[in-house]
Amino acid sequence: MITCEVCEAWTQFLDHVKNRCSPTAFGNWIAPIEVVESSPTEITLKVPNIFFKEYLLSNFKQELCSFLPVTEHGEPNIKFIIEKQERKSRPLSPAAPAVAVDTEPKQPQDNLSTYEAKLNEAYRFETFIEGHSNQFVKSAAIGVANRPGISYNPLFIHGWVGLGKTHLLHSIGHHIKAHHKHLRVRCITIEGFVNQLVDCLRNKTIDRMKRMFRSETDVLLIDDMQFLQNRQNFEEEVCNTIDTLINQQKQVVITCDKPPSELKLSERMIARLEWGLVANVGIPDLETRVAILQHKAELRGLQIPSNVAFHIAEHIHNNIRQLEGALNRLSAYSRLMNVSITEEFVEKTLRDMFQLQPNEKVSIESILKSVASVFEVRITDLRSATRMKNIALPRQVAMFLAKEMVNESLVMIADAFGRTHSTVIHACNSIEKEMSENERLRRQIDMVRQHLRNA
Repeated sequence: MITCEVCEAWTQFLDHVKNRCSPTAFGNWIAPIEVVESSPTEITLKVPNIFFKEYLLSNFKQELCSFLPVTEHGEPNIKFIIEKQERKSRPLSPAAPAVAVDTEPKQPQDNLSTYEAKLNEAYRFETFIEGHSNQFVKSAAIGVANRPGISYNPLFIHGWVGLGKTHLLHSIGHHIKAHHKHLRVRCITIEGFVNQLVDCLRNKTIDRMKRMFRSETDVLLIDDMQFLQNRQNFEEEVCNTIDTLINQQKQVVITCDKPPSELKLSERMIARLEWGLVANVGIPDLETRVAILQHKAELRGLQIPSNVAFHIAEHIHNNIRQLEGALNRLSAYSRLMNVSITEEFVEKTLRDMFQLQPNEKVSIESILKSVASVFEVRITDLRSATRMKNIALPRQVAMFLAKEMVNESLVMIADAFGRTHSTVIHACNSIEKEMSENERLRRQIDMVRQHLRNA
């Protein structure tokens, strides 16, 4: 029996969720779910397959508890019926063919490519500005593009948002298409892969999808791997696809905003991602940011004096997209107002971008993360006992900034690093002295400070 009150609650839940997710996600994941039975204490939902149940509980558990009946333990009191199982248990009747799902028009096979990402024509190796922070990862990407399936497989590129991961990914695709014309290149985001998998499960074309990715693909480019976290059922399909391609010596390239070890994925998946080469795209230094800024300005037919470019790059360094946004604004304002781009004009036009409000509280963890990224070391190295110079210096920088920006005693800061307070004092004195003599170190520390204030 269906209770009107619970049905109304389900309708309210649908209205609430519709405003929180994209139309595509709502149509793929929520709309196919049906209410079969309900009572004041329980509701029964029919879902096309187990993935819908996992998606609903993983993403909207709190909302379900707010709108629908809950158990004594505070869990949503929902009984799920898998549509496929229901059909198997249903006795055959003469009317069955009239309502069978198989009689509905099937989507054409070409629709399997709907979710694929088209290669951006502007993203090529020729337009990627190389600097100290990205020199290694660009070399690795070129190596993969020249010898797909042989050099590094898989190639895992990670770094913060807007540092050029997708640019390198698409550059590899363009290079392979131009120099290895017989190879079939496929580029897709993890979100696109998951949505395509859901469609194929619903339309019973999963075998076609597996064949397309595992047999009809020679180079698979996967963007935004971080969105696979907390999606265990889909993770297995992605992992099996990567395994199959690598075993056939077909190239896989993956981008992500975190290294594999920091992803909430299974041990098997992390081991697979770390099997090839893991390369980091670091925050570009000042000179590289200036070069990027001037290059993009030239593409827009905009002339920016060197001193102005340095002024902008010193204030905006979180990612390249912010630089592009600043450049777009300067271009529009200067042309509309017919004025030259000077430091005064930049200060006035980009005032809100230069004066971002700092965080209410900076933690030692955030300092470690920022220092590790700027100096291209691992957080675990900063906490380790190693005294290698390339680790010891960033560790001292982290201690120096912790004393400057964290409202804690020296003893508490020292405990966070596994050191004594005298070690922290020594580190601070050493960095202060080094900064007075080392311009590069001073700029690196300013980059860490700026990121912590703007994060």
